[in-house]
Amino acid sequence: MSRGERRGMIQPDHPKLSLSAQCRVLSISRSTLYYRPLPASAEKLALMKEIDKLVTKYPFFGSRQIASWLARDGVKVGRHRVRRLMRQMGLQAVYRR
Repeated sequence: MSRGERRGMIQPDHPKLSLSAQCRVLSISRSTLYYRPLPASAEKLALMKEIDKLVTKYPFFGSRQIASWLARDGVKVGRHRVRRLMRQMGLQAVYRR
C-alpha cells in the first residue's frame, strides 16, 4: 500500500484514535498530514527553461559549464542549484566514461 493511500485512510474526527495514534498504526510520519507542497515559482521555472535550452544546445555541458554560461548571460546562479535543478529535470551531461 502506498504512502498516499495510507494517508487517505486517516480520519481527522475519529472518536477513539487520535491523529498520532492513527499515524503510528499506519506507519507514516505525522508531519505528512500537515505538509502542503508549494508550487514552483516563476523564477525557478524560467531558470529551468534556460537550463533546458542550454542542455539541448550543448548536451556535453555539466552543471559547472551551465552555471558559468548563465553567468555570462547575466543570470546569477550557483553551480549546486544548477546541479539540483538538472537532477530534478532528469538531465545529465553526455560524455564517454
